Amino acid sequence: MAWRLIGGVGLAAVLLAGAARAGERPWPPKTLAETHPEAAGVRPFSPQYPLWSDGATKQRWVWLPRGKTIDATDAEAWRFPIGTRFWKQFSFNGRKVETRYLEKTGRDAWVYATYVWSEDQRDATLAPAATGLPGVLEIAPGVRHDVPSVSDCKACHEGKGRDVVLGFSALQLSADRDPLAPHAEPVPAGSLQLSELLREKRLVRAPSSWTRTAPVVAARTSRGRAALGYFHGNCSFCHNDRDPVSSVGLSLRADLTAASADEQPAIRSAVGVESKFQIRDIEPGQSQRLAAGHVERSAVLVRMRARDGMSQMPPLGSKRVDSAALDLISAWVVDDLPAGGRGM
Repeated sequence: MAWRLIGGVGLAAVLLAGAARAGERPWPPKTLAETHPEAAGVRPFSPQYPLWSDGATKQRWVWLPRGKTIDATDAEAWRFPIGTRFWKQFSFNGRKVETRYLEKTGRDAWVYATYVWSEDQRDATLAPAATGLPGVLEIAPGVRHDVPSVSDCKACHEGKGRDVVLGFSALQLSADRDPLAPHAEPVPAGSLQLSELLREKRLVRAPSSWTRTAPVVAARTSRGRAALGYFHGNCSFCHNDRDPVSSVGLSLRADLTAASADEQPAIRSAVGVESKFQIRDIEPGQSQRLAAGHVERSAVLVRMRARDGMSQMPPLGSKRVDSAALDLISAWVVDDLPAGGRGM
């Protein structure tokens, strides 16, 4: 089955087991098995620019209520029907550790829950909402994985005037997959990607261009496309021009309407722009958000490399440096960005 979980226990089986005993119960329920009243219609999906999660292998599923559709009136902020459910499973070295769950219960209301897998890998139970579960598994020498609290989840997921879902959008689900995307994942059989959403009429009021041409990041080089795509998938849920952090003036989202590379928000707001973050051992005024040709003067790269809890980016959810992405973006900054601070 396309929705089979790592470790031999299918999501369909887990959810069916919960459906038989669902009835009236507190929400979120105590077990993962109870998060879905029926297994029919659960579909996997795979974003082309996955969020870095310290090397975790991730699988994702979505369920849309029968006959309901996603509203793409705002092409960058889809509105999901009430009842929509998402699951994301995290595994390390073939072992399932946690499954995160989102359910839309009202016009602007979402339930957040995280379920921790048992030692025998057969079921998963609800983690404490207030604290999560710190240090549940060693994922590298001296590094342990933390199951997040609900407030941790909301810190990244919630924004202004949009639903809380991340990684499920036109660019992320595009059929034109980026071959250089760091940590690219294969598209599972039976996936609900953009083409399926359009063909099955589950996505309404979408730009007509999406039916003719698969969305792609406008860039001058293949490396630039991957770098901007990575920023979009890993940074833009905070660094955009809508949410509270927009006051910083740094937007790292990929604009699908951009006619050229120079119009991309990351280029306009980062390349050659002085950084308020002062890089150690760099003369005042020489630190830039992205300094063409200079890794050591590029604050974005310096902060991506940090894991000190203060200057690191992202500020939470990661304890290990994403070396593959750092190498890609560093090469792009050194070799592809012209000294004038425009283009890729």
